[in-house]
Formats: sequence, structure tokens, C-alpha cells
Amino acid sequence: MAKDSEKKTCGQVMSEWKEFFWNPRTHELLGRTASSWGLILLFYLIFYIFLAGMFVLTMYVMLLTLDDYKPTYQDRLATPGMMIRPKGNALEISYNSEDTESWDLYVQALDNFLAPYNESQQIMNNKDCTPDTYFIQEDAGEIRNNPKRSCQFNRTMLGNCSGINDRYYGYPDGQPCVLIKLNRVIGMLPGKDDQSPYVTCGAKKEDSSLIHELTLFPKGGMFNLMYFPYYGKKAQVNYSQPLVAVKFLNVTYNADINVECKINSLAVASPTSERDKFAGRVSFKLRINKN
Repeated sequence: MAKDSEKKTCGQVMSEWKEFFWNPRTHELLGRTASSWGLILLFYLIFYIFLAGMFVLTMYVMLLTLDDYKPTYQDRLATPGMMIRPKGNALEISYNSEDTESWDLYVQALDNFLAPYNESQQIMNNKDCTPDTYFIQEDAGEIRNNPKRSCQFNRTMLGNCSGINDRYYGYPDGQPCVLIKLNRVIGMLPGKDDQSPYVTCGAKKEDSSLIHELTLFPKGGMFNLMYFPYYGKKAQVNYSQPLVAVKFLNVTYNADINVECKINSLAVASPTSERDKFAGRVSFKLRINKN
């Protein structure tokens, strides 16, 4: 145990700290002379300049491998994803057919989503293509065939779900329309043997008795081949994504109905995993209340 006489006073400790911070006898700052600090700072300056140079060089080399119009590497799923409009909260469409406020937001969402599909917009921006065949637009070697044209998808193709003849999309009548879209995948050719992929919809097994009748637009619920392949947002600036509309004509009121829509194609792998609920299918809940 140290003797009391060996213990340092507070003044001595402070004096030692002051001398460590700046020693007037040796001209040392924090225990180092000016030349020592200069060498350390020079070392770290060179070190970080070297790291920054390596980072810039790496980024430059990587950017040289990128294509502005097409991904250099594309690790896509064998089955593209699907989504609905309107999607509501947590993919749930729930409303009271006799309460305008409960379904008005769905109608507005569909109006906004379908605005670019108006006939005037489609005629102005897109090409009238030949149905049932891929719209291939290849580059001529190093010469880019850009911007690439897109095929017209007029909202009138959605029949009673176009919002033209029925501006409320059937919601107040208890016959709502839901739009299905297939996620864009660059270069995907989803058809096989000249067969276009098509959508099927229905209630899940436990709710199979709650949907009595539905219909799909365009006829057969097809994504026509002429809308494929997709060349990317920059190369195909006016691309109009094809849609399928499902209209529920007769469902059980005041009940939660779990609906599932799937893509069917010989060239697209069928969804097999329950972990990815949007690969080749989309599930949502439909509830139509009526007083």
C-alpha cells in the first residue's frame, strides 16, 4: 500500500497534464515534436489519398462495364411478380357499396392509374402493333435502335373496367373492378409456341363458395405478346404496361374473401414457393359490405 507521502496532489497531476499537452522545454505537443507530427500527418495524407484514388479507379472501371440502356448482369426470378390496382391498405379492398366515401378513393386511384392509357395519349405516343407476335426491335451491331417504340394499350380494351362507360368501375353496384399488372422484366419473353400468357383469378380454397361469378378483360385475361419484350425505361420511354382487369360480378356480401390471381404460361415457371407471394401471382382480400 502506497504511503501518503508518495501520493500526488491534485496540483501535481494538473501540472503533469499541462506538461504532457505542451512541454516548453522540449517543445513537444502531446508528447511529439513538430517534425514527428509532420511525418505522421504526411503519412496519413498519402495513405488516404491512395485509398481515395483506389476507390475512384474502381468506380471508373465498374462504370465502364455498365450499359445505360441494358443491365450488364441480370439475375432475375424465373417467375415475374404481379400487383393489383387499387391496392388499398395491405392489399385489402374493403368498402360499403352504399357509402360513397368508402369506395371513392378506389375510383380516384383507378382514374389516375389509367390516365396514361387514354386513347389520345396512346395514339400520340405509341404504335399500332400486330397482335399475337413479339415486337422485336434489335440493335444494328453498335448502332443503337433507340428510342424504341411501344405498342398501344388503350383503356377501352378493359371493357366494363375501363372507366369510360362506367365511371365508377362497378364499385357502387357491388361489382368492383381490380386491375392486374405483371412486373416489368427487361428482355422477358413470357409466351411460348405463339401463346400469350393469361391470368386466372378465383377465391382461395377456403373461400371458394363466396365468389359466384367474375369476368376478365381483355378477353381471356391475356397479356398479348406484342407488349414484349420490354427494353427498359430509358430505351423505351413511352412503354405502356399491359393490364388485365377482373370484374367481380357476383360475390357474397359482408364476408372476407381471399382472392388469388395467377399468371399462366408455358414459358414462365409456375409459382412454387409460399415465401414469395408476388412471384407469378398476387393475393388480396376483398370485402363488400351492404346494409
